[in-house]
Amino acid sequence: MAVVIIGLGNPGGEYAKTRHNAGRMAVELVAKQEGFDEFKLNKAAQALLAKGDIDGVNTTLALPETMMNLSGKSVMALVKSKKAAEKLVVLRDDLDLPLGTIKMTFGRGSGGHKGVESIMRAIKTKDFAQIKIGISPATPKGKVKKPTGEEKVVKHVIGKFSPKEEPVLKKMLKDAAEAACIFAVDGIEAATQFANTK
Repeated sequence: MAVVIIGLGNPGGEYAKTRHNAGRMAVELVAKQEGFDEFKLNKAAQALLAKGDIDGVNTTLALPETMMNLSGKSVMALVKSKKAAEKLVVLRDDLDLPLGTIKMTFGRGSGGHKGVESIMRAIKTKDFAQIKIGISPATPKGKVKKPTGEEKVVKHVIGKFSPKEEPVLKKMLKDAAEAACIFAVDGIEAATQFANTK
């Protein structure tokens, strides 16, 4: 059964390189590093798909072309059973983690992330892997300084990464892409150990 790696984000140029698209950026990096075919629009899945393999493991990369809150529509077309969901990993931004941090979970809730909620509703299970990519500012001691209030949160999430954040972002995306590849080849435990000890 193929591994499915989903990068959450909003489609369209105005959202490129925004914090909310961190998951999408990480999956684009997987495609580049692993030499996948070009992403092509799949109308049934309403997503850009790229097929290839990671160390011999048949893998589909998907970037939903729906808005973030409707990501489940794309995933539903690619993940048809609870068994298939065990081979699914969703990469997405996380406001509860400071920039520079990634965290991997399996079978957990959405943490209020609308894209993940949409996927859980669509495939009727939460038993899949998530790689959360931190996008919140941090104090000098590394504590999260999460924006508060709906307006500030939205502004932060759909804001672009600053030039100062770029080097940290690069490393974090590289780690997230690597965690996804480890998941594909060696499974959830090895990937979690890699992601959560970063």
